[in-house]
Amino acid sequence: MITIYHNPRCSKSREGLCFLEQHGIEHKIIKYLDDNISEIELKSILKKLNYQPIQLVRTKEALWKDNFADKDLNYDEIIKIMTENPRLIERPIIINGDKAIVARPIEKIKEIITF
Repeated sequence: MITIYHNPRCSKSREGLCFLEQHGIEHKIIKYLDDNISEIELKSILKKLNYQPIQLVRTKEALWKDNFADKDLNYDEIIKIMTENPRLIERPIIINGDKAIVARPIEKIKEIITF
């Protein structure tokens, strides 16, 4: 089953969810701003994305710029910051088995889903 890490207030995240629904793709929704994401879960997502933590951070967010951008942070520190401040996590994240993508643009969903 496909999993979408979803922020209902984000237009791209809503587009990703709409894409799954329009194509009849069965999916599970995780509203990661409401359902706290654990460090273990985030590390698993990063592995599936083949990303370093900083690649998943919304670095243009004021929260990041004002509090963290000028710091020399390691892998675990960035993960901790993201779990404590989940709005800093890029979205939507779509997971299919052991693969994941950040669906920006939405068409990237096709990279991990067969129709």
